[in-house]
Amino acid sequence: MDEQALLGLNPNADASYQQRALAYFEQLKESPDAWQVCAESLAKGLYSDDHVKFFCFQVLEHQIKFRHGALSAAQQQLFRETLMKWLQTQMMNSQPEKAFIRNKAAQVFALTFVAEYLTQWPKFFFDILSLIGLNPRGVDLYLRMLMAIDAEVVDRDIHHSSEARPTFKETRRNTLIKDTMREQCIPSLVESWYRILHTYQHTHSELTCQCLEVVGAYVSWIDLSLIANDRFVNLLLSHMSVEVLREEACDCLFEIVNKGMDPVDKTKLVESLCQVLQSAGFFNVEQEDDVDFVAKFSKLVNGMGQSLITSWTKLAKAGDMKNSQETLRALETKVPLMLQLLVHEDDDISANIVGFCYDYLHVLKQVGGLNSSASWMAIMLAVMKKLTYDDEYNFENEGEDEAMFVEYRKQLKLLLDRLAQVSPELLLEAVRRVFTSTMQSWQTAPFMEVEVAIRLLYMLGEALPASQGAHFSGDGAKASALQDMMRMLVTCGVSEYQHTSVTLEFFETVVRYDKFFIVEPQHIPNVLMAFLDHRGLRHSSPKVRSRVAYLFSRYVKTLHKHMNAFIEDILSQLQDLLDLSPPENGYPPLLTSDDQLFVFETVGVLIVNSEYTAQRKQALMRNLLDPLMGTFKLLLGKLLLEQDEERQSALADCLNHAVGFARYFCKPHTV
Repeated sequence: MDEQALLGLNPNADASYQQRALAYFEQLKESPDAWQVCAESLAKGLYSDDHVKFFCFQVLEHQIKFRHGALSAAQQQLFRETLMKWLQTQMMNSQPEKAFIRNKAAQVFALTFVAEYLTQWPKFFFDILSLIGLNPRGVDLYLRMLMAIDAEVVDRDIHHSSEARPTFKETRRNTLIKDTMREQCIPSLVESWYRILHTYQHTHSELTCQCLEVVGAYVSWIDLSLIANDRFVNLLLSHMSVEVLREEACDCLFEIVNKGMDPVDKTKLVESLCQVLQSAGFFNVEQEDDVDFVAKFSKLVNGMGQSLITSWTKLAKAGDMKNSQETLRALETKVPLMLQLLVHEDDDISANIVGFCYDYLHVLKQVGGLNSSASWMAIMLAVMKKLTYDDEYNFENEGEDEAMFVEYRKQLKLLLDRLAQVSPELLLEAVRRVFTSTMQSWQTAPFMEVEVAIRLLYMLGEALPASQGAHFSGDGAKASALQDMMRMLVTCGVSEYQHTSVTLEFFETVVRYDKFFIVEPQHIPNVLMAFLDHRGLRHSSPKVRSRVAYLFSRYVKTLHKHMNAFIEDILSQLQDLLDLSPPENGYPPLLTSDDQLFVFETVGVLIVNSEYTAQRKQALMRNLLDPLMGTFKLLLGKLLLEQDEERQSALADCLNHAVGFARYFCKPHTV
């Protein structure tokens, strides 16, 4: 080995050494015999440097991936023997290798397995197991190998070639490997897993968790009866009571529950699991402080609930009334736990159960019954509660936590839509009750209660769909309820609430239901004032001003025919917002140039669609465009004389904005 080149493997080595190491690696990859040098170095422990060991495994990885077919039978035998020698030394070393080296070694073992299991090395697992026994370090490497094999052969999330998906040849090979494993060694592997779990559950939690991860990965394609039996499941359930094991045990049980199987058997499996979990106190989630565990448990309950729903659906379709009714009864007994998890204060825990809730509402829609309205209302109240912002939400500097809550709200919206499908009348009445109560006392209510009340009204627009937004015609009861709520929204004064979330929700809702103002146009002046004053375009928050500029353009496009009496007032109030802001004035404008585009377009819509004479329209347009053109000429002159490149760029940007403003202003004329 080139010792000088190996020095470049250290991340702290200088660039020239690193370049030499890279060139040496390329040289070794192309050499037909270099792998033997690397394999011998590993087997004999010639190097203590971790980076050199990793380098040697990389050379072996390249050999098995791309040059395995070029090896003779004797060389392939030597390759296998060298790997086994290295494995043997690991069990005797005073210290284990670093995790990144063990992972790379496991990958090389896995690639060798894929290449040789069906031909030269059918006893791969038996050789490994007979060598390692229950040696902790050997077990660690064995479990890492199993996960690496899963990644190469089974895991659908990993692509095994440079193409977008595995080739037909790879897929066929992987299927053949799994079929052969099922026939020859899976029972022995399962037995080894049981022994590892049983032996190390109290002494080596890391090994136990690794083994639980392996069981969870393999259970999707092996015979479930090998795992879903009293001996194995009772062991897994006992791990649920061990703090360092229970999260991994939860994940493992989730994979078992998720496995496709006969619907009657699946119901029995879920019920037996639930009985043990409930008797052990796991259903009392409000008494558990470990939110990470409860999040895993919520995912498990979600899996059990969805599995029962799938079983019920299959049995009902098959006409098996007796078993479908039993499954439905089993499902109903899980609803209280589902609701506990849905309303949990931790959003991750709540989010993990949403799938079960969503599917359960579909069942309610199909079966109805005495309990359906109570369950529906409980889910509705939970959704309302969980939609509410908490005190820690940072509206001024939204980060990862805030982004996660926004995504979680989207999941809750899907639940609300499903609630509407089950009973639109109940949803409308529930929202009306909350909205009316909150708007009557908005002056003293916390911002989060006011925001969520308006938000619920906004969300009704999609939950109760109407053709082209015609919410205020057709269905009399629905139209009347929405009309009452919109009337209250625009007359109760809530637009004055001093919180950006409430302000934004007010304007979003006004624009979503803009057709309300066609039915009751008398409210347009007050809403126009809100758009134009400190509540909207002149709000202290740039975020609010920006969004309102866009929403105002949408509002005017729908309702311009009802605004003729107010056009000149609107234009006078917008005049200063249309000014082109030169780069040298030093004052940040209220609106960004992008926001101003919407305002210019809005003004154009108002003038073009007004009832003024052509001459009056022309005069109004000239009043607005002349200042823009004047500033444009002034800045153009400055640009021609400017020598500084940075100033030139700023002036050119400003001129570009002026052209954009004029184009948007004229846009309504060309439609």
